[in-house]
Amino acid sequence: MTRTALVVGASVGGVRTAQELRRQGWCGGIVLVGAEPDLPYDKPPLSKQLLAGSWQPEQARLLDSAAAGQDDIELLLGSPAVALDVAGQEVALADGKRLPYDELVLATGAAARPSPWQPESGLYLLRTLSDALALRAALAQARPVVVVGGGFLGAEVASTAQARGCEVTIVDPVPVPMGRTLGDDIGRLFTDLQHAHGVQTRLGHGVERVTGRQGDLQVVLTDGETLRASTVVVAIGAVPNDRWLTGSGLLIDDGVVCDAAGLALGAAAVHAVGDVARWDNPRRGRAVRVEHWTSAVAQAVHVAHRLTHPDDTAPVLPVEYVWTNQHDWQAQVVGVPMDGDRHVVIGDPTGSPARFGVAYADGDRLCGALLVNWPKGMLLARRLLTAGEAFPAAVDRLLAIHR
Repeated sequence: MTRTALVVGASVGGVRTAQELRRQGWCGGIVLVGAEPDLPYDKPPLSKQLLAGSWQPEQARLLDSAAAGQDDIELLLGSPAVALDVAGQEVALADGKRLPYDELVLATGAAARPSPWQPESGLYLLRTLSDALALRAALAQARPVVVVGGGFLGAEVASTAQARGCEVTIVDPVPVPMGRTLGDDIGRLFTDLQHAHGVQTRLGHGVERVTGRQGDLQVVLTDGETLRASTVVVAIGAVPNDRWLTGSGLLIDDGVVCDAAGLALGAAAVHAVGDVARWDNPRRGRAVRVEHWTSAVAQAVHVAHRLTHPDDTAPVLPVEYVWTNQHDWQAQVVGVPMDGDRHVVIGDPTGSPARFGVAYADGDRLCGALLVNWPKGMLLARRLLTAGEAFPAAVDRLLAIHR
């Protein structure tokens, strides 16, 4: 009897799961469900090449109809999942379809955290292809832009908008936005980078209200200052797309709570990958939801392997990895720098061009690293983290290849 694997979510986690199932020997049906009508596409280019206009949508495509046909993957696009019946092993879509499954993989990702401010027009979020294309059109006017949120996404939008000729101001209630991930000392380097390229900042003050319409917006800050803008971009984080699972019986707590192999707690045939999933992480001693592209891929490969090789019970322990392009810096972060209690800078952050790294220690072990314009350093740091290298030895090895 033919068995069906149903994958709900058509971003990188869902697409890679479907492809890996076929590559690793799944002989049954594979159905890939996507909420958006667009063919599956990659998310990182949304704030980079697509927003800049150097790429067209098809260049970010993860899977087209021909490739899906070659792998015998059935694509169902344009209708989101709205309910899960675990006992009946069935998923309901918004268009009324009910899809049975033998194995279910949840890969519905995350959505942009909604804006608490709602002017008449001119305010943008950035999470989908349609978001990116709409914002790209707005930035073409090369008028003042206010970016609310100075984390990775907000900083990337700011640098892209500045490169397109816009006057840009970043607003964030914390004094050092990148300090939330990298620590304040290193986070200030990224603020300095924005200033060096003409991006203004209003840090340590929140937004009280946004009024007006596209082309004539007023952003009132908590200190009373009013910023004028043509466009406002809100980048204040993401929330997992798990509300549709309410009432399913799954344990939902900031995502779908899973064991170390991606199996949802309380359901024998339900798995989760990517931004919607909280996997138990023995390395960190708790369940962790990681919004990183590479983690989604590693989880997808692992779940596909477990479904096709059920006797292999080894947990997956991918090293966290995320990258950001800001002006002339390509910054790569591996591991969890925020777990560190101290750090060592390797190289000169003020160099032209900058090429440096930062190693973070949690006690005597290396727990994370930042590498700027240094791909070789990133590869080594990732290997050292995977191997559990002691901090002093890790620093010596990074210093040796930087000279």
